[in-house]
Amino acid sequence: MRQPLDPQLLETFLAVLQHGRISAAARAVHLSQPAVTARMRKLEETVGAPLLVRSVRGVTPTPAGERLAARARELQRLLDEIAGEVAVDDDAALGPLHVAASTTIAAHVLPRVLARFRARHPDLPIELRVGNTEEVVDAVRSGAFPLGLVEGTKRAAGVKLSTWVDDQLLPVVGATADWRVRSVRDLENVPILWREQGSGTRAVVAKALRAAGVRHTPGDRDAVLGTSSAIAGAVAAGMGIAFLSRWALGAEFASGRLVPLAGLDLRIVRTFQWALPAGALTGTAASFHDFATRNPPSPST
Repeated sequence: MRQPLDPQLLETFLAVLQHGRISAAARAVHLSQPAVTARMRKLEETVGAPLLVRSVRGVTPTPAGERLAARARELQRLLDEIAGEVAVDDDAALGPLHVAASTTIAAHVLPRVLARFRARHPDLPIELRVGNTEEVVDAVRSGAFPLGLVEGTKRAAGVKLSTWVDDQLLPVVGATADWRVRSVRDLENVPILWREQGSGTRAVVAKALRAAGVRHTPGDRDAVLGTSSAIAGAVAAGMGIAFLSRWALGAEFASGRLVPLAGLDLRIVRTFQWALPAGALTGTAASFHDFATRNPPSPST
């Protein structure tokens, strides 16, 4: 007789797929790396099929793993709906939700979680302030907003930072553009489209290029644009290349406007982080933080 599936194994499995590496998933679920590996082995024994393909770049699901992941996400959503139906706190007791988020997160990541939170609290007022990373940190530090989400900053005075979900910035080019980039060094000779000063994306890309030995800072041939969608449009129009979040590229790749820049051996990873006040969260902010931490999105959901 086949063993019953342990929900904890499924939760850990989804964390591994979300983060792409056993080590990153272990940090996210607060387990040791050997413990996560043991859980994956136990899950594969339970279902009777290999679920993960391991390589130097991390882990990816097998076809059986993809099927299990889809059903596990369905189960996760069902359990979340059940919890919402029996929740004792009502919207009036919680009060409005105020959250600040940097632009990529606000446009492509947070709406998925807000929609699921709203399903639990259909009458709850929600206010989302959008800005770059520095602006979000300032809003939380000043107390204007009780919590925020930012892109890949390491330090923020007066604000606590904690990891939420992982991201990868992918090099992209317009489908009809003819920029010749065959190696990282070629990035010194093509225009790059940048976000504005204070943007977490800009800081992460600049740091990665420096680490790769690329001498390229925003110059006369480049352009600075204030949102990822503006950059995507400029890339599609042939103005240059850009590094955009994988969360923002699904529709762009599907439409054929943008394509990955092939042959570029440059991996830029970062984390989306909570920006939290020095004191403890309370009320609606605490409820939403707990919900979003327990139910993180993934690019495929």
